[in-house]
Amino acid sequence: MISSNERLPITMLTDRVLVELPSNDGERHSRAGILIPATAQVAKRLVWAEVVAVGPNVRAIQPGNKVLFSPEDRYEVEVQGEDYLILRERDIHAVASSTVETETGLYL
Repeated sequence: MISSNERLPITMLTDRVLVELPSNDGERHSRAGILIPATAQVAKRLVWAEVVAVGPNVRAIQPGNKVLFSPEDRYEVEVQGEDYLILRERDIHAVASSTVETETGLYL
């Protein structure tokens, strides 16, 4: 994982967002504590990831935010031996951050 003090050797362009998926090997737990294996089929499940870098035209997302997106709307890339995903800002469905803003962040 890249810390916020380290600089990536790349610059994101336009509305692109670079995210890092948590390394949980696809397994997850239900609310009742039941382990759901990575091989279990789930239709159209959205996933959360942490934003590492954003392009200059990204308006509602900042590095450090958690974003919700569809795994089908992504491009994988390797940077310094680590795997990341590149998304477009419009493909992100929700943003979770520690700060609450007065605007909704929604736009069409």
